[in-house]
Amino acid sequence: MNYANQFDSIVFFTGAGISAESNVPTYRGKGGIWEKYDWQSLACQRAFDQNPERVLEFHEFRRSLVYNCKPNPAHNTISQLEQTKAVFVVTQNIDGLHQKAGSGNVVELHGSLWRLRCDYCGRQIEDLNRKYRSKKCACGQWLRPAITWFEDSLESGVFAQAHSLIESCDLFISIGTSGSVWPAAGLPQIAFDGKAHCIELNLEKTEYSPMYNETYFGLAGTILPSLFQFK
Repeated sequence: MNYANQFDSIVFFTGAGISAESNVPTYRGKGGIWEKYDWQSLACQRAFDQNPERVLEFHEFRRSLVYNCKPNPAHNTISQLEQTKAVFVVTQNIDGLHQKAGSGNVVELHGSLWRLRCDYCGRQIEDLNRKYRSKKCACGQWLRPAITWFEDSLESGVFAQAHSLIESCDLFISIGTSGSVWPAAGLPQIAFDGKAHCIELNLEKTEYSPMYNETYFGLAGTILPSLFQFK
């Protein structure tokens, strides 16, 4: 079936699975980063307050792991579809691969590895280099990775934007997310409760699979292009 011309407003809700197909390391589960590294000393505000340089060095390492990763056919299909209709991405990923593929309408629930912020003066800095151009703000304070760490709350404005987009879409496609990270895991329920047609793409069944109108199990880079065929 070709969905390219059947819906007017599409939201893609993406998780680690879509990025894993581009060789981006996963964070949770077997072999994930948090199985190897202690988030309490490397990925929370308390750790940053105690040793900002160590935390920044670790996140520089995280950037190096994804720096050369390229968008896969799933990312590219979403970007291509955005050229013809209202398409939005709500992603839990922080790797920037949707933007690298050319998508412009991206809501990053958990922030980005490629942004820094100064909590003292409020400055936001985009830095796309493998290594940080600077670890300190022009005001002299340490720059903090602009991502949602453990023990952080999601930015309310970002979450509200995601909620609004999902609430008003007529096609909702979840790709590569286990539904285990809250509060992001609750967002599909908004689509279920609305009038959206809901599709899940994943490697295996999740607890939410029975709620979707359609489920496809396999690689998103193979399945998604088959659902959206462009002339």
